[in-house]
Amino acid sequence: MTESTPTSHHAGFVAVIGRPNVGKSTLVNALVGAKVSIVSNRPQTTRHRLLGIATFPQGQLMLVDTPGIHREQRRAMNRIMNRAARGALEGVDAALLVVVAGRWDDEDTLAFEALRDAGVPVVLVVNQIDRMKDKTALLPYLQTVTGGREFAGVVPLSALKRNGLPQLVATVLPLLPLQAALYGEDEITDKSQRFLAGELVREQLMRQLGNELPYATTVEIESFTVDGTMLRIGAVIWVEREGQKAIVIGKAGTRLKEISTRARLGMERLFDAKVFLETWVRVREGWSDDEAALKALGYGD
Repeated sequence: MTESTPTSHHAGFVAVIGRPNVGKSTLVNALVGAKVSIVSNRPQTTRHRLLGIATFPQGQLMLVDTPGIHREQRRAMNRIMNRAARGALEGVDAALLVVVAGRWDDEDTLAFEALRDAGVPVVLVVNQIDRMKDKTALLPYLQTVTGGREFAGVVPLSALKRNGLPQLVATVLPLLPLQAALYGEDEITDKSQRFLAGELVREQLMRQLGNELPYATTVEIESFTVDGTMLRIGAVIWVEREGQKAIVIGKAGTRLKEISTRARLGMERLFDAKVFLETWVRVREGWSDDEAALKALGYGD
């Protein structure tokens, strides 16, 4: 536990909410200063609620990264992800509503309404301002989206380029309780290495497979053992149909090897240890629309 003076040190839980693919996980990773949440350019990469711990001299943010709130709830997976996102609002001290600069659609409104109903102070984070071609459009956009909506602060930034982060920290910390840090300076998440290993394999599935297939895959860590200075990890990639299994494996196993290699390198960077990773692909029909199967695979925890 870090030594802090409660009279000048703020610490609290902050939900990070928004529609899919606005950069919530990139923002959490940038604030934490380490990769605790996987990222890809696909919507709904984040499936679990995850805590990222960002420690600064003046305070500590416990950032609750969430799946994107979305209207589509056809499958059990979508319903569980929406419940995880909305459940993240329970017990938080403040929230960040993350949107993409220049854009506001029905799902942004849905996320805002969820936060308004939660009754916590909300900071509007306008992400990806570096991608706005016409910078003069930013001010009119901000005036439009804040009209009739109450925010405790508005911070334009680029999470990917780490621009604007100090202003965001300075805006959010005063909204949190005056108290000592709740986690040590070297703690960055509440998730286990086992969980993070599974996410790093799934990240490669999201990045390297076609448009639909990543959503029919999940990862289960079957074994995780410490062997001296090496971590030995066994991961099962679950798909829903036999034909999907062949796609994940690829011709002569080339795609599975690439997925495994990139995931292993990510684990070695995150865990600062040598990793021996074995991966298998297995079929479990209909797992993404089966509440019992999802629970067995760690969803909804």
